[in-house]
Amino acid sequence: MGNNEQQMSFWEHLDVLRTVLLKILLVTVVCGMAAFLFKGQLFDIVLAPKDSGFITYRWMTSFAELLGEASADVFDVQLINTGLAEQFLIHVKVAMCAGVLCASPYMLYQLFCFVSPALHDNERKYAVAMVGSGYLMFMLGVAVSYFLIFPFTFRFLGTYQVSGEVTNMIALPSYISTMMVMCLTMGIVFEMPVMAWLFGRMGLLSAGFMRRYRRHAVVIILIVAAVITPTSDVFTLLLVSCPIYLLYETSIAVVRIANKQ
Repeated sequence: MGNNEQQMSFWEHLDVLRTVLLKILLVTVVCGMAAFLFKGQLFDIVLAPKDSGFITYRWMTSFAELLGEASADVFDVQLINTGLAEQFLIHVKVAMCAGVLCASPYMLYQLFCFVSPALHDNERKYAVAMVGSGYLMFMLGVAVSYFLIFPFTFRFLGTYQVSGEVTNMIALPSYISTMMVMCLTMGIVFEMPVMAWLFGRMGLLSAGFMRRYRRHAVVIILIVAAVITPTSDVFTLLLVSCPIYLLYETSIAVVRIANKQ
């Protein structure tokens, strides 16, 4: 009788999980369809970093003028499409990614509601802090990539020429895939302070250990940055590695606080 009750309880949990997953799937599909329908607004955002009027380039120009330096030149990089169905497939792909991004708060909420009954009050408090801070750090990483790392990378590589006789025309799939990979990877990398806090709370990591192996961490950061960047130029490597190093230093401070709690 006890086994039957446990079996029923197990299947009931599966039913609840199935309902949660169906809700998440439905909301994600709806968000993706909405993004697909608003094609103009969606690709205004996605293609904005390729224009010299993008907000990051305007800030850079204003900062240069403030320092009395010559402002950056206006640049124009053409995107081309080489496949018959390529633009439609990219439209679907970008809309799906936008749907997942927009639905992610609802996903986290539903998953938390599913697991929260099994948590104690103190565990629930830490879970809320972990999930909330993890989500915010991921979105911050995506924002840093979109507003800082990708625009400078695109501007440098998109305008780089070995000869004036060679015109740069960037394939649309290359542009989209590079942006998505860099945004996703930086979002994951920005989880470093959150994971450091968790390991510090568990007693698996200390601030002294991280300070002692800081030089080793710098080497690892450069390797990770080289893996993240789709190119092999030093400019992009430094542009990616600097935020990661700042995250490492932030993680040391976070672990120090976690060790004292």
